[in-house]
Amino acid sequence: MSTARHLTTVPLTALEQLFDQVSDMAFFIKDADGKYVAINQSLIARHGFANKSEVLGKRPSDICSGDFGRIPSEQDNLILRTGVSIVDHLEMQWEMPGRPVWCLTTKLPLKDDAGKTIGIMGFSKDVRSAVEPSTVPTSFARALEVFEQDLAPEASPSWLAKLAKMPNHRFAKTMKLVFGLTPTQYLSKSRIGKASSLLLQTDMTISEIAQICGYFDHSAFSRAFKKATGFTPLSFRQQWA
Repeated sequence: MSTARHLTTVPLTALEQLFDQVSDMAFFIKDADGKYVAINQSLIARHGFANKSEVLGKRPSDICSGDFGRIPSEQDNLILRTGVSIVDHLEMQWEMPGRPVWCLTTKLPLKDDAGKTIGIMGFSKDVRSAVEPSTVPTSFARALEVFEQDLAPEASPSWLAKLAKMPNHRFAKTMKLVFGLTPTQYLSKSRIGKASSLLLQTDMTISEIAQICGYFDHSAFSRAFKKATGFTPLSFRQQWA
């Protein structure tokens, strides 16, 4: 049975109609090849298309040139391969008639009854209503991307600010504008968010997850996770996985 047919179990028409009403968010569902099978009006408008038929069946790299098409396609390949979500990832995207905008992108794997990843559902929400593009240096986004790649144990607010080549106070102000969080809250959110995804979507041991998420040991991870969620990592996995 084809992936597209698997995905018909999702109420695509209803989801499209719902997200068609949202102008500051690009919504999408993609199949196991990373091709669009459902999109909203905002997504086609920002890329300069008139009809959904011009985008359906294509990948991001097919409708947007350079890094603006390559990076989301690479993200999709990673999710389809690992089954691990991307949540609130700050990135610059393209909007017609030819200007970049900052977005917070979330992508979740769609799985069949056997647990196999058969597609992706997600959205990219514009942050331009709260943040002027000129106030967010590209170095800010690059610093967050570097941190999110390995969740370095040594990362701290000042470490991030230095990586972004920004004074601490300006980095903190930009963080608050974009995410509504302090740098410390952002660091915790990123680590715990990644750990939650790995606990639910992989068979990794808790010690392995602790190391991947930048905690020095199992105990430190368990304390931080329980403080943030109210669950130990093991009880969280047992209850929700």
